[in-house]
Amino acid sequence: MAVIETNTKSSLHLRSNSLPSSPHPLVSQFEDNLKILNNSEGTTSLSSSSVCNKLNGMQDLNDCIGKLLQLPTEQQALSRECNERSVNDLLEGSLRILDICSIAKDFLSLSKENMYELQSVIRRKRGIETGFTVEGVKYMAFRKNMKKQIRKALVNLKTMKNESIDSSSNKDNNSSPMFGLLKEAEAVTLYSLEHLLLFISDPKGHSKHSRWSIISKLMHSKRAVSDSQESDTNEFEKVDSALLSLISHNKTSSADNFQSHMENLEICIQDLEIGVEHISRKLIRNRVSLLNIFNH
Repeated sequence: MAVIETNTKSSLHLRSNSLPSSPHPLVSQFEDNLKILNNSEGTTSLSSSSVCNKLNGMQDLNDCIGKLLQLPTEQQALSRECNERSVNDLLEGSLRILDICSIAKDFLSLSKENMYELQSVIRRKRGIETGFTVEGVKYMAFRKNMKKQIRKALVNLKTMKNESIDSSSNKDNNSSPMFGLLKEAEAVTLYSLEHLLLFISDPKGHSKHSRWSIISKLMHSKRAVSDSQESDTNEFEKVDSALLSLISHNKTSSADNFQSHMENLEICIQDLEIGVEHISRKLIRNRVSLLNIFNH
């Protein structure tokens, strides 16, 4: 499983030294927003609050970028100083980020759909009927498959991050100060989206779980619940652990506990979906601005 790197600050501070000594206030605002996101990379926390904070930070950063791209001086500088390679680099980078956002939205939507199906069954079966056990195993199979897909997405995302950093440090590409700012934003956004995907999948990176069958997980549910209580679990983890306990113990009290975790997960997913959707819209808006700048 991919892990979040903690040494990103130095790799992201690649802005050209050619910026004026007294930059536009929006540049200072951009740097403040970037610093907040950079500082958050040092934490290994994968709580819903940390992920939401990153999403909010990305929104603020892209709002600032949108305002910078509306400045005539910046538009002229980008159009004049960026060569064809730089232009393609920026446009490809924005497209890659939008693809990752789309992947994250798909995973969140699928999680919500499967969660609703499970909630519907538990309301009817109260966790003591065979029907719920079947649906519970189906949900765990879905989670296992989704984690596998996210691992693949994280491998691709890591490649994107490396390419973004290499492009930022390439003197042939980095002909414009604004280009440097946009590449910094691209890199930190990719790190933040990695954080989101890890949160949705397996925050602890327990790759050994992939070797377990669904039945093996049910047999080890007591241990799974105990392990989850010993660490800071997120909403996805809590539902997984509570579901294992519910299926193996078949207790109504466990059903009540599971239902509570499911309600919390529903709220969490809704918040994340809203955050990713807002970021996607801002990214699209900024991409359109870049296309307009380079086409004129």
